[in-house]
Amino acid sequence: MLRLTEVKLPLAHAEGEIRAAILKRLVIAGEDLIRYVVFKRGVDARKPNAIAFTYTLDVEVRDEAAILSRFSNGQPLRKGGVNSAGTGEGASRQLPQSAGSTITSDLASEVGSPSRMARSSTSNVSLPPHIRIAPDTRYHFVAHAPQNLSSRPIIIGMGPAGLFAGLLLAQMGFRPLILERGKEVRERTKDTWGLWRQGVLNPESNVQFGEGGAGTFSDGKLYSQIKDPRYLARKVLEEFVKAGAPEEILYVSHPHIGTFRLVGMVEKMRETIQSLGGEILFESRVDDIEIQNGQVTGVVLSNGEHIATHHLVLAVGHSARDTFEMIHKRGIYIEAKPFSIGLRIEHPQSLIDAARYGKNAGNPLLGAADYKLVHHASNGRSVYSFCMCPGGTVVAATSEPGRVVTNGMSQYSRNERNANSGIVVGITPEQDYPGDPSDPKKPLAGVEFQRRWESRAFELGGKNYQAPGQLVGDFLAGKPSTKFGEVQPSYTPGVHLTDLSSALPDYAIAAIREALPAFAKQIKGFDLADAVLTGVETRTSSPIRIKRNKDDYQSINTKGLYPSGEGAGYAGGILSAAVDGIEVAEAVALSMMRTKNQG
Repeated sequence: MLRLTEVKLPLAHAEGEIRAAILKRLVIAGEDLIRYVVFKRGVDARKPNAIAFTYTLDVEVRDEAAILSRFSNGQPLRKGGVNSAGTGEGASRQLPQSAGSTITSDLASEVGSPSRMARSSTSNVSLPPHIRIAPDTRYHFVAHAPQNLSSRPIIIGMGPAGLFAGLLLAQMGFRPLILERGKEVRERTKDTWGLWRQGVLNPESNVQFGEGGAGTFSDGKLYSQIKDPRYLARKVLEEFVKAGAPEEILYVSHPHIGTFRLVGMVEKMRETIQSLGGEILFESRVDDIEIQNGQVTGVVLSNGEHIATHHLVLAVGHSARDTFEMIHKRGIYIEAKPFSIGLRIEHPQSLIDAARYGKNAGNPLLGAADYKLVHHASNGRSVYSFCMCPGGTVVAATSEPGRVVTNGMSQYSRNERNANSGIVVGITPEQDYPGDPSDPKKPLAGVEFQRRWESRAFELGGKNYQAPGQLVGDFLAGKPSTKFGEVQPSYTPGVHLTDLSSALPDYAIAAIREALPAFAKQIKGFDLADAVLTGVETRTSSPIRIKRNKDDYQSINTKGLYPSGEGAGYAGGILSAAVDGIEVAEAVALSMMRTKNQG
């Protein structure tokens, strides 16, 4: 297979134009093209009135070697890694023993690798831009759990990291036990709506806690900027498609699913784990981790039950503050890390569409437009858009009584009236968290920092879970808002208009005030006077990192503990957390297989 990149076609092109573009790029006749697969499709909207689709295509031709020889200016061709018919549509490849291995050679010879990805190399082929040999994007299992394991792995949390760690371990035969403090996703949805519609919070079942994790009540974005040489993200997307996601997520540049679809998909993935011998216990909060001589030996549930294990995956999400406190007391090494805080902003989606797509605004091929903005303020702070939700809603995302937290959510259709995103400011422990570095509470200072501003938002909103809000024009002018204009906010239980100048630290307010007019230079109308700001956005990422070893993914001072996902400080979003869960599951499997062999 050859991979062609930057194949650009008009927005309204016919399917046959893709084939014609391939023939032109490769300078071949029609009969020499066997098939092609769309690997990625993006939108080039740099010129709003001349928008184009940009394709990455995997192409199978009759005489690949001859074509490559012609394009490589007569240099000898040597393909590394794999040598077969290609990817997609049922194609498969035989893997070389060392391709994509995640383990050292001595361990590989002892227990084998539970999974591998093959990669291709073109280091000895000189090709023109936008033509290369396509790498293998299939995830392969080549080993399974041995019989009669002395214990089973336990996973705490069933967000994206825990879900995929559990799925992979189940697929390899390790029969994982997943402990989720919240409820199964349908019951959790009812509890979440209880806060949104009635202002009643369930601290154990909400936007943050429950089957599927915080990503279930989000835009369902499935893209990331992580380095992924093994194409583990492809494994994630393929599993989502198996569970009911639309196949387009495999190739569109910014795939998303939406909350309603995610609910059904999470249920199907749960059923898959259970069918493979895994077990899931809901409403089972872990209150303690048992450790002997630096080794995990088990967990204690909130009902007092003890469950033994020597392999514990900690995938609790970024809001499990009581768990953070517990592991800190237990002496497990954690450290404070940077995150961001800010406000949610809402505009008419039509305004964003017009600014981004010009005369093509409203074209069904494009859907609702998004944006990504960054501004470096004069006070040294970076301000950026976060979790942008086209055609979505702002949602109540608190998990603790007496606090207000905002987040964004979209359905798959993205057809709500407003666009929203977080406008957030980067902060760091050294610069912004209170406390002396020698204070043993220092690693949790970020949690207290979040709580302080969430409590302030609760007060400003009227102490009934309404969010404090302000029109952008009034925010920039430094005066309270008294009535809504063109933009009606989507947040429920409701928005209480006020003055947001005390909703965040002074440096954050100043940076956002400077950023909004700057963003308007990129998105015309972004500083619309009637646009609505609501506060506060504090759960952008975990305020701590549970530090782990790079080679075996275990805690640096607690053997058998595998910190994973966003809550542990190793991911930021659904896709990156799921990939991290896969990598941690591999590490757990290798450790268990090695232990069994040595025993």
